Amino acid sequence: MKLRPLPCLFLLLFAGLTCLSSCDDIIEPSIAKSQVVLEAPANQYTSTSYTINFWWDQIDHALTYHLQVVSPSFANPGSLVLDTIVSSYKFSANLNPGTYQWRVMAENGSSQTAYAAPRTFVVAASSVVGQTVQLTSPANNYLTNQSNIVFQWGSLYGATKYQIEVDTNNFVNESAVLINQTIPGQQFSFTFPKDQNYQWRVKAQNDTAQAQWSSVYQVTYDHTPPAQVTLVAPANGVTVPLPVILQWNAVARAVKYKLYVFQSDGVTNYNSSFPMSLTATSYSFNLGASGNKIYWVVTAVDAAGNESAPVNASYFVLQ
Repeated sequence: MKLRPLPCLFLLLFAGLTCLSSCDDIIEPSIAKSQVVLEAPANQYTSTSYTINFWWDQIDHALTYHLQVVSPSFANPGSLVLDTIVSSYKFSANLNPGTYQWRVMAENGSSQTAYAAPRTFVVAASSVVGQTVQLTSPANNYLTNQSNIVFQWGSLYGATKYQIEVDTNNFVNESAVLINQTIPGQQFSFTFPKDQNYQWRVKAQNDTAQAQWSSVYQVTYDHTPPAQVTLVAPANGVTVPLPVILQWNAVARAVKYKLYVFQSDGVTNYNSSFPMSLTATSYSFNLGASGNKIYWVVTAVDAAGNESAPVNASYFVLQ
């Protein structure tokens, strides 16, 4: 039986239904008509805490939020206090006593909302007692393979010095912490003695009072590379047709692999695509001409960025 072609109308309908199910993954929805709703601090709120926790409702399909804080108002700005892009719908900052206004707009890759109507709040002068410092860098749960780091935090109104502590036992025994120093500034350079998890916190002080300890942030130092990668196929020195499936073993702690492919001299990268980062343990190589001798090697890279030592390069000849 001869099949009859589908009517054009049916084909158009099918294409439309297919687009409805998949186009949202391709075309980013516009958020231009959405409105950001500010939650806290409420309008005309007065805070005796220098730490202000900004909070607003999330917008569907928004990727980031643009937070602005001025003093005393957007209609009559004396200073731009905050102008930052955040991926969350919450943000905390320490502010000096004064009158402020804040507003937020949502953004994605192709559109943005209007700014929410600004809200006014007041930070009242108070003692440093009961206040807390905001840690700024490195972020909590930071992982690094660099032996040196700079701890940084924000200023606190009324403070003249800051006490920083660094520990490896969550400050269980304060008399035995790794670092306990009081400095006038807002940053401290530290060299990790060994691979380990570390904790750090800061407390503001002046000559007559002490603030509370900040939140405790975690930082992990790891400069130990993962194990070497074992090349599986093709075997060293064989002649093979294109495409050549390069295979290697998985390595514990590896989050990705770096594939190096070299020309016949064994040292020149085959082209600008190499070395190539991959999460798989195989790669289909489909370049070159018959008779070409091609070298290759793979290394493992862990979450901290440590790269394993390479094994001896293997080679194959294109059939």
